[in-house]
Amino acid sequence: MSKVLVCFFSAGGEDLGAGEKNEVGNTAMMADAIMAKLKEDGHDATSFQIKPLVPYPDSYDEKLVKATEERAMQERPGIAEDVPNFDDYDTVFIGYPIWCSDMPMIMYTFLESHVFTGKIVVPFCTHGGSGEVDTFRVVAEKAVGSAPGQGLAMQGELARQPGGRKQVAYWVDQLAI
Repeated sequence: MSKVLVCFFSAGGEDLGAGEKNEVGNTAMMADAIMAKLKEDGHDATSFQIKPLVPYPDSYDEKLVKATEERAMQERPGIAEDVPNFDDYDTVFIGYPIWCSDMPMIMYTFLESHVFTGKIVVPFCTHGGSGEVDTFRVVAEKAVGSAPGQGLAMQGELARQPGGRKQVAYWVDQLAI
C-alpha cells in the first residue's frame, strides 16, 4: 500500500452567512473524514494542516477582504511550517476552501513549493455553493509531473454532517488507492 498524505488548509472562524464561529473549519472536517476512512482501510496515512505565517482573521467579512486583497495582488502568503518528509509520500490529498472563486492563495504557495513528480495528487474542497470552480484543473497543472486523482467538492455545511462523512468514505473507496 502507498504512503498517503492528507494535506489541507482550513480556516476556522465565522462561516459564510452563519455568523457563528467554528473552531474547526469545514475543510478540516472533510480532511478528518478522509483520514478516518484511510485508517479504516489500513492505509499508512498522515494528516498535515497548512498554516499561514500570519493567521487569517476570524471574522468572515475581514477574512473575505484579506482573501480578496491577496488574490488581486497574486500574493503567495508564507506557510508557518513545511510537511516533514514530503518526498516519502506516494499519494497526496490536497484540500482547501473556495475563496473568491479560487483556492486561497496560500495553496499556490504550497503547490509551487513542492515537487510532485511521480505522486498521485487528489484535490478536495469545500465551498458555499460554487463547486470547485475549475480549481481541480489548476491543482493538476501546478502539481507538475503528478497523476491527477478524481477530486471531490463538497458544500461546506455538509462536511459537518454524517451524510458528508458517508459521501467522503464512498469517494475514497472509489479512488482505489
